[in-house]
Amino acid sequence: QVQLVESGGGLVQAGGSLRLSCAASGRTFSIYDMGWFRQAPGKERAFVASIPWSGGSTNYADSVKGRFTISRDNAKNTVHLQMSSLKPEDTASYYCAAKLIGRAWNSWGQGIQVTVSS
Repeated sequence: QVQLVESGGGLVQAGGSLRLSCAASGRTFSIYDMGWFRQAPGKERAFVASIPWSGGSTNYADSVKGRFTISRDNAKNTVHLQMSSLKPEDTASYYCAAKLIGRAWNSWGQGIQVTVSS
């Protein structure tokens, strides 16, 4: 497994932008698919976006398509989530996750809070 640490969260007004980063260590980062999930109070953790180890086709939840962009830098062992046009309903704890191809998500960061005010 890899160890994951998120950064970049905070408070932003609706319509604003934030960039989350996730630093990975412990294993060969470049072989892992990477993803972002989020959990709002009283709700289950939900998928936000993912990017394969190759940096190829990305996937997004319908609720964030066109507003969020996931990217990775294998040389720096980091994955980013650029969030734009933020809405109050994007308020949640955001978690970075990693997995090997064909496996379940099994490495998680500690989470970071994103709060969008109206």
